[in-house]
Amino acid sequence: MDLQIKGKKAIMAGGSAGMGRATAERLAEAGVELYITARREERLVTAAQEIGEKYGASVTPIVADSSKEEGRQALFAACPDPDILSITIKPPPPNGDFLELTPEDWRASIETALIGPIEIMRHYIPGMKTRGWGRIVNIATFSAKNPMIWRLMSGPARSALMNYTAGVSREIAQYGVNINNLLPGMFQTEGAGELMEVYARAFDLEPKPEVVQEHFRANNKIPAGFVADADDLAPMAALLCSPLSRFIVGQNIVIDGGQHYSIF
Repeated sequence: MDLQIKGKKAIMAGGSAGMGRATAERLAEAGVELYITARREERLVTAAQEIGEKYGASVTPIVADSSKEEGRQALFAACPDPDILSITIKPPPPNGDFLELTPEDWRASIETALIGPIEIMRHYIPGMKTRGWGRIVNIATFSAKNPMIWRLMSGPARSALMNYTAGVSREIAQYGVNINNLLPGMFQTEGAGELMEVYARAFDLEPKPEVVQEHFRANNKIPAGFVADADDLAPMAALLCSPLSRFIVGQNIVIDGGQHYSIF
């Protein structure tokens, strides 16, 4: 399928690994001029080189933490006028006992998962409106609408992000600028793998991969029968970044193998 975005400028914030990288690859494959950000310089530079070589694309790495003002400014300076903006963040660790969460924990979650994406969108939306076209896709989490007690550092801040984008998307759609959110469920990515040790501690499990995975499967039943990988989400993200999604406005699309039982 031709996504009709060849030659457009696209940012993938959080694009060095996992769902961010998979989405970056689909955008590069479609012919965009790509900018990817991440905090880990070595992994970021490697990802940019590999994506550029694989698809013959222009890929610019930007070392930046989008939850911090200085990180956002680095991004704005490197790519002042994107047509496409996609944002994802590394999932926070399982929180364990919810009564032990502190105000500092909540502030960190809000800075990363709510304020960071909002400030990036707020900076770029005026330019997109002026040019008469733009696509914004947030890759968030299905726990934003499917509360999970052990994912409190992930879900509530993204629920607020969904609320924000629902209002803003209806205001700017008339200018050809669309915002949509993807809400992935249980995906097997590098970031998720790094959290397994923390998951084991949160549930007082023996820190062996087979023990943790069995507990995970038993408590997170997925009707599709498997845990997805990043390439199960990236095609939908790329579609939402294209002109083909022109009538999709302010939606929160769950990609979870049927785990979340809801008709809306």
